[in-house]
Amino acid sequence: MKPHGIEQFQRRFAGEVLLPESSSYDTARKVWNGMIDRRPAVIVRCRHAADVASAIAYARAEGLPLAVRGGAHNVAGYACVDDGLVVDLSTMKSIEIDSATRRAVADPGLTWGEFDRATSASGLATPGGLVSTTGIAGFTLGGGIGWLMRRYGLTCDNLVSAEVITADGEKLTANDSQHADLFWALRGGGGNFGVVTRFEYRLHPVTTVIGGLTLYPAAQARAALRFFRELTDSAPDALTALFAFITAPPAPFVPDWLQGKPAVAIVVCYAGDAAKGERVVRPLKQWDPSGVDVVGPVPYTALQSMLDAGAPPGCLNYWKSGYLDSLTDAAIDTIVEHAERMGSPLAQVHLHHMGGAVARVQSDATAFAHRRSAFAVNLVAMWTDAAETDRYVGWARGFSDALQPHANGAVYVNFLGDEGEARVRAAYGEQTYAKLARIKGRYDPQNVFRLNQNIKPQLG
Repeated sequence: MKPHGIEQFQRRFAGEVLLPESSSYDTARKVWNGMIDRRPAVIVRCRHAADVASAIAYARAEGLPLAVRGGAHNVAGYACVDDGLVVDLSTMKSIEIDSATRRAVADPGLTWGEFDRATSASGLATPGGLVSTTGIAGFTLGGGIGWLMRRYGLTCDNLVSAEVITADGEKLTANDSQHADLFWALRGGGGNFGVVTRFEYRLHPVTTVIGGLTLYPAAQARAALRFFRELTDSAPDALTALFAFITAPPAPFVPDWLQGKPAVAIVVCYAGDAAKGERVVRPLKQWDPSGVDVVGPVPYTALQSMLDAGAPPGCLNYWKSGYLDSLTDAAIDTIVEHAERMGSPLAQVHLHHMGGAVARVQSDATAFAHRRSAFAVNLVAMWTDAAETDRYVGWARGFSDALQPHANGAVYVNFLGDEGEARVRAAYGEQTYAKLARIKGRYDPQNVFRLNQNIKPQLG
C-alpha cells in the first residue's frame, strides 16, 4: 500500500521518490552492514535543503518514523527504517573549496574519498575517515577519529559552521556566533538535532604523508603491542598510529607464506616535514626486519583509502568498543588472548592511538567529551554466513566483557551499535549527556530524530 498522500508529496518534491515497487528500491534500502535488512515505506532522494524540509514535514504529517541516510556506513544501521521514511542525502554531493581561506563547504552526501579528492587538488585536507567509502556527515557529527587527528584534531574540531534543517523544517546556521548551543551539540552529538545539509570545514596543507603499514605474523602480537606502546608513548603530534589484528590479505606486498594467515599490523600516518617524518618512523621500520614494511612517502588520498578492502559492503557486522587510558601488560594479554579466537578471516581488532591535538581541546568544548583517553578500541566481528551469527556476536561480547577491567567505561559513539540508552550515556558521560538532552529539548522536543544513538529530549 502506498503511503497516504504520497502523490501530492511527489508533485512538490524536486528529488526522486522511491516506493517498494520502484526498480531501484532494493538497492536504495541497502546499508553497509549486511545484518540490517529493513523495508521503508518510502525513500526520498533529496536534491537540496528544501527537499529535506519537505520530507521531514511529510513524515511528521503522516506519522512515519524518520531515518536519515548519508553514507549509510553506520554499523547500527540507523540509515534505514521499517515502514517509515528515509531521507536519502546520498545524491547531494557538491563541494566548494576556497584555497585562500582554507575552507571547504560540502554537501552531506559526499564520502571521504570524494571529499579528499576534491581538496587534494588544492593541496589541502581536513581530518577525515579511515575508510574512504565512509560518508562525511555521520562521521563528522559523531566526532571523527582519523589519520590526521593527532596533528589537526578530530573532524568535528575542524567544523566551522553547519546548515541545519530542524524538526519543524526551519533552516538554521549553527556556528560559534549563531545558535552556538546547537553548534556545540553537533560536534559529537550525532544526528539528534536536525539534518545537516551543508558542512563548512577548516582545511590544512596536506599532500604527501609518511604512511603505510608494517605487518607481522600473529605469533608476534604481544611483542608488537609492547613496541606499539613504546612508539605511541613518545610519538609527536604529527604521528597517528593504529594497531590492528587482521588476516593478511592476498596483496602483492604480502609474502605467500603470510597471505591468508592471522597477522598484526601497525599502520601510521606522519603529517608534517618529510625528513623529520622519516626519522620518526625509523624505529618502526627497524623493529623487526623480517616483517613486511610498506611505510614511506605516499599521497594522503592513497593512505586514506588503503584500508578500504578491509571494510567491504554487505558483510554481516557486529562491533563492540571502548577506550583505554593505558596499554598495560595485562590489557595486552587480554587483547591477544581474545584476538586469537576471532575466527572469521574478515574480523579485525583495532587500537587507535588518541592524544595530540585531540587531547588539547577542553573536554567540555564540544559534545565529544572523552578526549583524555589514550586508545580507542574497536572489536570488529565481520562474517558472511548468517548461520554463524551467534558465534561471532558471542566472540565480540565475550572479548568486550574481558576487556572491561582495563577500559574506562566510555565508548566512541561512531563505533557504537544498537546497545541502548546506558551505552549512549557512556558515550558522553552524565554531564555532557545532560547538556545534550537540554539542547535536544530546544531543537527537537518531540524526538523526531530518534533513529540514531538517541538522546532523549529534556523539556522545560
